[in-house]
Amino acid sequence: MSDLVAPQLVVNSRMIYFGWVPADPDAVAALVPDGLKPMANRQVFMNQYVVDRPEQTSGFGAYSLTYIGPDLEDAYAPDGVTPGRWWTHYFNSSEVVREYAVARGAPATPGRTTIEIDGDTLVATTEADGVPVIRTTARVGRTGTAVNRGQLRYVTEVDGRRISGNYPFVAEPVDPFEVVSLEFLEPGHPVHALRPADPLQIVWGFYSPRSSFAYPGGESAMD
Repeated sequence: MSDLVAPQLVVNSRMIYFGWVPADPDAVAALVPDGLKPMANRQVFMNQYVVDRPEQTSGFGAYSLTYIGPDLEDAYAPDGVTPGRWWTHYFNSSEVVREYAVARGAPATPGRTTIEIDGDTLVATTEADGVPVIRTTARVGRTGTAVNRGQLRYVTEVDGRRISGNYPFVAEPVDPFEVVSLEFLEPGHPVHALRPADPLQIVWGFYSPRSSFAYPGGESAMD
């Protein structure tokens, strides 16, 4: 196991983070464990991000990650508005980070995420064991004076105990921002259950070339 201790700090990652209404709401709801409640519209979240240099982390080193899952009702973040979140898939390029994440209840498996920008077009691709499984195409602008900040809440399970973690973040979003397409490329992969409805219905989101966070922040056992 990794000897890293919590929390760990990541600064200035390149991050595209957004949510959508799924094509198969029942399949999404089936991924939420007993005792937790999916949102009424069964909306899904996904974060695709890249940490380019070891110097951007307190101990993780450089890595890339895509995590995804259903938003939760009745488990809101400290702001009382942002839904809590349950990870169903967690594709991470670093063995060190995977060990750290698994110890805290994340379903971490090998994977790789790339984010490429050509003009105002961003393409983020997620691979699982070398196979592309998700591709996001977005239209992006430049950062200005806006800053997103606060805390997110992720719920995990460790040794049969449900854990709530608050994760502080600061991100500089670009404007404009628009998700143009979201493709789930492998119908046989389990993550395909989270694919978006057609037409695509994005419910929130941003791209930030400078997104910073602590992993995790305050953790506590849930009743």
